[in-house]
This record gives sequence, structure tokens and C-alpha cells, in this order.
Amino acid sequence: MNASTLSQSIADLHQSYERSELSEDACDPNPLRQFERWLTEALNAEVPDANAMTLATVGSDLRPSTRIVLIKGYDAQGIVFFTNYGSRKGQELAGNPYAALQFHWTPLERVVRIEGTVQKVSTEESDAYYDSRPLDSRIGAWASPQSQPIASRDVLERNMAHYSAQFPSAPPRPPHWGGYRLVPDRWEFWQGRKNRLHDRLRYLLQGDRWLMQRLAP
Repeated sequence: MNASTLSQSIADLHQSYERSELSEDACDPNPLRQFERWLTEALNAEVPDANAMTLATVGSDLRPSTRIVLIKGYDAQGIVFFTNYGSRKGQELAGNPYAALQFHWTPLERVVRIEGTVQKVSTEESDAYYDSRPLDSRIGAWASPQSQPIASRDVLERNMAHYSAQFPSAPPRPPHWGGYRLVPDRWEFWQGRKNRLHDRLRYLLQGDRWLMQRLAP
């Protein structure tokens, strides 16, 4: 298949979304509780990688970048994930704390978008999660200079061997690794509908209250 044929094949892809609907009356007035409801349904439906979310950040050059991270907790303050502070996302968040998250649960024809500011979680919270990880993952946090150019995969293998020998059983959390919490000021819940007339409900934070609005698809 040549590029022109492939491009046309992609253009011809169509899907009718008819699995469910989303109404204002059915939505919880608190977006976090609505998110919890949908996340629970995604997990119960065994949606692949239901805990995976796209994280979008913007650097000092105003270029946006995205990557997949995993949600590791949520509470009234926001959504928690963990990473290397020296990675591209860590550097971009240090210069610009505004970010966006997106969950895409394809089998349920649902998307959740979340925007807000990002702050580091407490040292205690980062330590607790780091200590709960498998040993190889804890060593990996030491071994990988995330987002930095390396000569070959051998660099990672040598680093892994070095830190495995240095920390055979209980590695401390690296100072360059820990958690972030995105504190939402807007949410959007998207439910696919027939004829591309999708349901989109947005929550905007107004003072200490959430304003729900329906958006045109």
C-alpha cells in the first residue's frame, strides 16, 4: 500500500458512536466524583490501560509536548502521577506549571480532559509511593537519566547493574524523582454519540463552586 492509498484509507475510516449518552441530570455536580464514576466503569469493563493518561505541557519555547503517564492517585486536591523531575516534562513544569491531562477509554467511547496547575506532592507522599514499587522499578529510577541523550542501550544496562549492586535491597528514593499533582480548574467529559453530535459537558471552577456547561461537539 503506497502513501496515497494509505492516506485515502485513513480518510475513509468512520465509526458511529452509539454506546451511551451523557446528560446534565445524570452527571454528578462534582467533577471529581463524576471522574471516579467513569474511571470505576472503565476498570470494571477491563478497558486496556484504563489508568493511562496523556499529559500535555508547554516549554519556554512555547512548543507543546505530550506523553503517556499513569494516574497513581486522586483526591479532592487533584490527580497524582510520578516521574523524573529532570525529564522534559519535569523541566517544562518547572518553568510553566500549567498542564492538561486526557483519558481516552475507547471501548466506552469516552474521553475525560482535565486542565489546571501542577505542583510537586510532599516528600512523604513521594517516598511512600516509591517504596511501594517493585525493586527493579526503584532501581530503574536511578538508572535512567530520563529524556537525556545516551550513546546506546548499554548505558542503561550498565547503570542498572551499577545501582543494583549499590542498592541490593532497599534503594532510597532518588532526589530527582517524585510526584506531581495536577490541581484542576476545568474538566470536560466527552461521550461519543451518533452522527458526530457528541455529548460534551464542561466544568469550570468559579470561586469554590463548579459551573457545568454543555459544549457543542
